[in-house]
Amino acid sequence: MLIYLRVLKESFNFAINALKNNKLRTFLSLVGVTIGIFSIIAVLAAVDSLKKEIEGSISSLDNSTIIVMRFSFGPTEIPRWKWQQFPDVTYDEYQYIKRNVPNVEAASFALNVPSETIKYEDKTISNAEIGAITHEYYDIEALQIAEGRFFNESESISGSNVLVIGDQIAQTLFGSAQAAIGKKARIYGQKFTVIGVLKKEGSGLFGNSKDEAMLLPVNVVRKIYGDNNRSTFPQIIVKPEKDVDNAEFIALLKQKLRLSRGLKPDEVDTFFVNQLQGFADFIDDITGQMNIIGLVISGFSLLVGGFGIANIMFVSVKERTNLIGIQKSLGAKNKFILLQFLFEAVILAVIGGLIGLVLVFFVSLLASQFTGDFEFVLSLKNMFIGTAISAVIGLISGILPAISASKLDPVEAIRTGM
Repeated sequence: MLIYLRVLKESFNFAINALKNNKLRTFLSLVGVTIGIFSIIAVLAAVDSLKKEIEGSISSLDNSTIIVMRFSFGPTEIPRWKWQQFPDVTYDEYQYIKRNVPNVEAASFALNVPSETIKYEDKTISNAEIGAITHEYYDIEALQIAEGRFFNESESISGSNVLVIGDQIAQTLFGSAQAAIGKKARIYGQKFTVIGVLKKEGSGLFGNSKDEAMLLPVNVVRKIYGDNNRSTFPQIIVKPEKDVDNAEFIALLKQKLRLSRGLKPDEVDTFFVNQLQGFADFIDDITGQMNIIGLVISGFSLLVGGFGIANIMFVSVKERTNLIGIQKSLGAKNKFILLQFLFEAVILAVIGGLIGLVLVFFVSLLASQFTGDFEFVLSLKNMFIGTAISAVIGLISGILPAISASKLDPVEAIRTGM
């Protein structure tokens, strides 16, 4: 065992000395590997960061949450022309689901409506996001209130002019969350009383933070837009009880909705039941494909780097033929010569890989500064992958030159080098 450790140590020292003695060659070899590793790890880090951001934007909702609407989150076999004619879900159907579908923990009715301007005295915020929802949405998303409260069932049903706002709106219009409570702001030409301020979230990549959002009882917005406005995209959000079989729950939900709409057995559903788990799986598929495409493209850069190392190693064997012959004549074993050149190739590749990782780290820090709250993440897993790939590339690139060096005849090697 000690003999093998000594062989490894001597091989390592020979490799380091060879790299130091040929600085320009070493640098040129490092460039190819550095670019290749940088490309691969940058792609992995970017995709991981994007996936983390998307998952973070829906993390407040349970994956079992179901959204019923006339659109599908993912691909569907129903032709586009057909599902575009589907009727919107209605407020009455939301109430029907609450009454007739068992194992529902909470159900909410929501409208997607355009952004609106909010005014308070001489201060104005344009394009503030509107969340038109019923009171149950508070339990579905587990909203966090920093000051005040959320609107209750009575206010939700009657369509009271009450308002829950995001932290940024509170700071801009009123100076603080505490000062906002009880103030009357103007939206849709009407006065709304601020009864709650949401806890600060920070902005996301897709601008979906609630810091600049306003939550209103949906029945207020229904009075303004009406129930037959196709631009409001109504949806029923359902959260099943825990430990409920989701497949059975969805099947029963569809059955009840079909019954409510009077659909015949041979007719297709005129609605889509979208589950967030399906959306999460869809995101995983997309990011997986992005990883594969990025790795294939980056692999070409790494391939060029590998060929560069192999070429340099063949040149190194040629230059050191005389030294190899002397080493063998003095008793050096073939495995010693083999390990010597393999170590040189692996060390060269790993150094290039580490430089690539450092570049990714600094680029990710710089990119995070320019993208606000979106954070590029260089995980330990990706760092390990980058180092491992570097070592493998060095091993593959150096194996043939190392074998050719180990098989040289000592007499011929000395004669050739003279």
